[in-house]
Amino acid sequence: MAQKTWVLSGEYMESCNCDYLCPCIFTNPQAPATHEHCTALMVYRIDRGRHDGIVLDGLKFALVIRSGRVMADGGWVFGVVVDEAANEAQRRALAAIVGGTAGGPPQMIRDNLVSDFRGIEYRSIDFTMDGLKRAAEIPGIAAFAIEGVASRNRSGEPFYIDNTAHPANRRLALARSSRTEVQGFGLDLALVGKGNNGHFAPFAWAA
Repeated sequence: MAQKTWVLSGEYMESCNCDYLCPCIFTNPQAPATHEHCTALMVYRIDRGRHDGIVLDGLKFALVIRSGRVMADGGWVFGVVVDEAANEAQRRALAAIVGGTAGGPPQMIRDNLVSDFRGIEYRSIDFTMDGLKRAAEIPGIAAFAIEGVASRNRSGEPFYIDNTAHPANRRLALARSSRTEVQGFGLDLALVGKGNNGHFAPFAWAA
């Protein structure tokens, strides 16, 4: 087996403007979004990461996406944010990975679905976890706050959807958003108190 040039694992969270539950998740993603476009923000925290010997532990990154009504049709707008806390070598490594030039899920997205790549920004990324609550903030780019939809079985666990084709994980927690805002990469979205869609999960990527 060929040696991996990079590996990342940690936690992911997301919000999009679709009504809960986003139809993309259970239609692979063939069904129309609930609005004219799907605008999604995915934020990742790396707990353990390496790229050609460069340690990436503790850094964060984000993917900002806008698709048309049917995500599988492609034509996406795509922008990337890399943690400004990264040093120069770490910035180069993460830019290659999440910008879609070093293999793995970001390159699959870039090669097959993106028609308008709007580049890489280096910003601070705040990533907060508290029980079923998750929140992310990237000044000048985007922010959201979501909470897992708790099952009535009193386990303290959210509902999950399993065996998905989502790039972060096959098993996603279901969540609803109290706030979803995007201002970066020429996009404009501001939703407050709409209960729109969210997800969170561990993630593990390699290439």
